[in-house]
Amino acid sequence: MRARIYQPAKTAMQSGTAKTHQWVLEFAPASEREVDPLMGWTSSSDTQSQVRLRFESRAAAEAYATEKGLEFDLIEPKPRKAVIRPRGYGENFATDRKGAWTH
Repeated sequence: MRARIYQPAKTAMQSGTAKTHQWVLEFAPASEREVDPLMGWTSSSDTQSQVRLRFESRAAAEAYATEKGLEFDLIEPKPRKAVIRPRGYGENFATDRKGAWTH
């Protein structure tokens, strides 16, 4: 059985990096999805594709995969540059503000 180990990216609804520090092990789908002719829903008989295991570190995820005899692909995360602006949002409420505060 094949799996992939990766560190999830932040969602579009997040401005911070919460829930992106853990590592995830997901199983690759073993069978194709089928479309139900009556309702149009997609389904699969593969229950392993629903399993998503979370680990605190990459080493723990790799150790679990090797212990269980799983082949895995490791996807390294792309480093992000920190978006820190000096006096960003907090400048709106600063007491030493130069101009008048208006809407």
